This record gives sequence, C-alpha cells and structure tokens, in this order.
Amino acid sequence: MKKSILTVSASLVLSVTATHVFAQTQDTTKKTTTTTTTTSVQADDVVGALNSNPDYTKAAAAVKAAGLEASLKTGGPYTIFAPNNNAFNKLPAGRLDSLMKDPAKLATILKGHIVTGHYNKAEIIKALTAGKGKATLTTLDGQVLTLSISPNKTLQLTNAAGRTAEVTLYDLIGANGIVNGITDVLIPANATPASSNGMPE
Repeated sequence: MKKSILTVSASLVLSVTATHVFAQTQDTTKKTTTTTTTTSVQADDVVGALNSNPDYTKAAAAVKAAGLEASLKTGGPYTIFAPNNNAFNKLPAGRLDSLMKDPAKLATILKGHIVTGHYNKAEIIKALTAGKGKATLTTLDGQVLTLSISPNKTLQLTNAAGRTAEVTLYDLIGANGIVNGITDVLIPANATPASSNGMPE
C-alpha cells in the first residue's frame, strides 16, 4: 500500500514538474518571440530609435532642426552614428545654438554622421574582421568614415578631417535603420573656419 502511494506521489510530482518546465519553455518562447519582434522593430523608424534614448535628445533635436527628419523616416536603411548629449556639450559655447538656427550648415555636419546601410555591432565586427582591423563607410554627404579599434579597445570613427569619436552605444533599432552612439561631434573640415583650438567657431 505504501509502495502504491509512493508511486502515485512520484508520478504526480513528475507530472507537475514536467508541466511547470513545459510552461516555462512556452513562456520563454513567447517572451523570446516578443523580444525579437520588439528588438527588430523597436521604433517605427531610425528617427524614432534616436528619440528612444534620453542621452540623445540633442542629436534628435538637431536632426529635426536640420530638416533631415522626414528623409530619415522613409527609405533607408540608414545607420546614424549619433553624438550623445555630452558630445554636443563639448562644442564651444553658443555653437550648438547658432547651428540650430542654420539648418543648411547643421545638415552638412549631421550628414557626416549618417551612412546608407545597416551596421549593427555584429555587422561592424564582421567588417573590421574582413578589413583586418579597419573598415570604411561613405556618409550621406560623400565623405569617408574610417572605423578602427581605439587604444581603449573601443570602436573609433575618424572622419576625413581627422576628427575622431568612440562608439559607446550600439543597436538602437528602428524599422529602417540603426543608431549607434558616439562620444564626439565629427565636424567636417569644410563646415566652418577652425579656431585656434581646432574646433569650429
């Protein structure tokens, strides 16, 4: 009798455990599917992806002020190497304000941070591996961005003017592109005359 009760109890425990594990697997599958969908289309477009992170509000405002928002919401795919808020804070006093009032000049600078194509972290690593530590991308304004590994072992971007920035954030995903965050604004050589400290006035 005891043996029968033990057998029934064991069967019951196994049955409950199996059901629980199966439920977890089902839940995990559901969560994974949801997460994948959400990650693939985290925002309606690359501008929405840029707006999704509070550290990039100045970049988002600059894209809007430059009149690039409508273009970036359609077409693509685009990859934006977006300067974070601190990067804009490094500009000389009043520089960002004056740029926000000059859409053409601001657009020229921002186009030097945008490339056509989909370059998430995995794809960048693949490009660097193929290029033996270096890769080049062409920006919307036809400039060359060189990707390499910095002395800090991070991804470094260098524009045609020799200005550099490090990538500190990867893969903010929108339906038509990717946003990767960088530490500095890559001012092109022809944007404005340089001051004595090498920064544009």
